Amino acid sequence: MNSLSYVELHEQVAPDIEAEIAAALERLGPPSSTLRNAVTRLLEHRKLKHPLSVLPMLVHAVETGTTKPAVPLAAVHVLWWTSACYLDDLADGHGAIAAGGLDENEALLASVITGNTLPLHTIASPRVPASAHGALIAEVMTGWNGAAEGQLADMRGDIGSATRRSVITAYRMKSGGPFGMITAMAAVLSGAPSERIDQWREFGCVFGILWQLFNDQEDILSGRDEDQLNGTVTYLLASAVEDASPASRERILSLHSASKTSHEARAELASLLLAPAVLARYREDITAYRDDAHCLLDKLGGDQDHVPALRQLVDQAAQMLLEARQA
Repeated sequence: MNSLSYVELHEQVAPDIEAEIAAALERLGPPSSTLRNAVTRLLEHRKLKHPLSVLPMLVHAVETGTTKPAVPLAAVHVLWWTSACYLDDLADGHGAIAAGGLDENEALLASVITGNTLPLHTIASPRVPASAHGALIAEVMTGWNGAAEGQLADMRGDIGSATRRSVITAYRMKSGGPFGMITAMAAVLSGAPSERIDQWREFGCVFGILWQLFNDQEDILSGRDEDQLNGTVTYLLASAVEDASPASRERILSLHSASKTSHEARAELASLLLAPAVLARYREDITAYRDDAHCLLDKLGGDQDHVPALRQLVDQAAQMLLEARQA
């Protein structure tokens, strides 16, 4: 069997995932239902940029050789992240951003249903064995709790006391937790023993850290600079502060504070964050997390027809997108 890339797999299974979401939506009432209409509009508006919904399908296939039974979990991934991304924007002060014609309050209610009620409806699908329902629901609850804890830590981040370690702790919860949730759910659905479920959860957590680092880089390259506008303490920022001389450290702290309202401050801070020495260490750290993820896959073994796509996902998340700028 020739291994499919994760993108090729997504192209094949996207209609099945959409059908699973449509089935969950039907439980909210007829198409004319106000609630169903609001959730549908949120889902249509907040399309996920990257096809990571195949992650649980690949984990299930590594355990069993088949992806199909994990389609409901791919739907859970889409539903959960659609909700989480909107709530993240709301927490960052972006509630006024249009959400499919819904006002802020309507979109908030729709996101709560999308990330909580619909995943539970999906787990209760006849396609999911009843014997797995309890464990799968427990994973969803744990995932939400960890993500909320990490998001709160992120919102309360203090650059004056931040370190690489403290930022990674927050990343492990807010991004690693949800990915650990979905990989553990796939292992549960596959019937894997508890020790392998724990290993898959750890793989998801490491992958989630990598994906957050990837997302941080995309924010800079896109020119949105949302992290600077929000005063978010990213890993790159903490790295620059931790390694800076006392004078440079004070300058970075000053620019970080001013970046919320000043384009000039954001531009100068970006030049400091993209210094060759800062990015060299950043690259080393990303590589270390990538190696950790590959090491976990080595230990897990399993069906080798599907492992290459998982490795490709890891390498995608571990890309070094930023380029150094000379001062």
